[in-house]
Amino acid sequence: MSPVSSRLPVFPWDRLEPYKATAAAHPDGIVDLSVGTPVDPVPALIQKALTEAADSPGYPTVWGTPALRDALTGWAGRRLGARDLAHANVLPVVGSKELVAWLPTQLGLGAGDKVAHPRLAYPTYEVGARLCGAEPVVYDDPTELDPAGLKLLWLNSPSNPTGRVLTLEELRRTVAWARSHGILVFSDECYVELGWEADPVSVLHPDVCGGSYEGIVAVHSLSKRSNLAGYRSAFLAGDAAVLGELLQIRKHGGMMIPAPVQAATIAALGDDAHVAEQRERYARRRAALRAAFEGVGFRIEHSEASLYLWATRDESCWDTVGELSKRGILVAPGDFYGAAGERFVRIAFTATDERVEAAVRRLAE
Repeated sequence: MSPVSSRLPVFPWDRLEPYKATAAAHPDGIVDLSVGTPVDPVPALIQKALTEAADSPGYPTVWGTPALRDALTGWAGRRLGARDLAHANVLPVVGSKELVAWLPTQLGLGAGDKVAHPRLAYPTYEVGARLCGAEPVVYDDPTELDPAGLKLLWLNSPSNPTGRVLTLEELRRTVAWARSHGILVFSDECYVELGWEADPVSVLHPDVCGGSYEGIVAVHSLSKRSNLAGYRSAFLAGDAAVLGELLQIRKHGGMMIPAPVQAATIAALGDDAHVAEQRERYARRRAALRAAFEGVGFRIEHSEASLYLWATRDESCWDTVGELSKRGILVAPGDFYGAAGERFVRIAFTATDERVEAAVRRLAE
């Protein structure tokens, strides 16, 4: 029996290690702008909710507490404009990456089925298809795909890595096309709170879905908006039939969010002030890094949302990574996200203010 890992591409981040070592050797230390991992403190009210729920000796439920489901439906209504969401329309998950990787398997897909994702995309969409033996296919415009055998269509707005935001009309047209062909749409909206030059719209908005959640599910995460990457808290919202089936499967798999994390999630979704504060931090870092990189000849494309600048100076991404590593700055090569990114790098602005200032100084030297 061949190992399952043989179906998968080489884990991309392993290829970056030599450049990380070069950057780390800088006398002033590394400025790591490669992985978009939060570095700022978990807001105090969230930590308080977590610790107050620490005495949780029993098993949590996969569906979460009623209070958690209230928090999920309430936030989606308030922030996304979703209407008439019931508890059956939401499902907590153990971080969004787990969901992306295992969704095709949990949907029962396999050989002969196709899973579509953007040409430039988070690599786990492809991994999820390959894990179950389905065929991953890429698109520029999803409505130009051959619908034959296509069972799952991934949207991603705001995009990782490009920061591109799909317009309301693009979303509406895609949802209508997918419904006409019986294709399930999952929309990864984990950066929806981080629009800079555009206001991201959810597929759950009535102007997109027509007030019906049939055939659509949105994926949301608290990792970026609330600095909770270490808590592994995310959730789905949308088609009750799809989520009901996933709930049954996930019950058998014991895929449950720890009870203290459920309590922390309730606190996080109930407070908008900490999100606004974090946005301000990221806005300052984004402005400083954008000006610094453009000042040394980089061109920024898209990047109207998310936590990244999608940048190029019209050379191999690995040449760019190598040159920046000599200045102690580590960025992600664009080909991690597909061959179309081979002349771009992804620059995260999730470093501390001090490290961002260090990068700006080094670029100006």
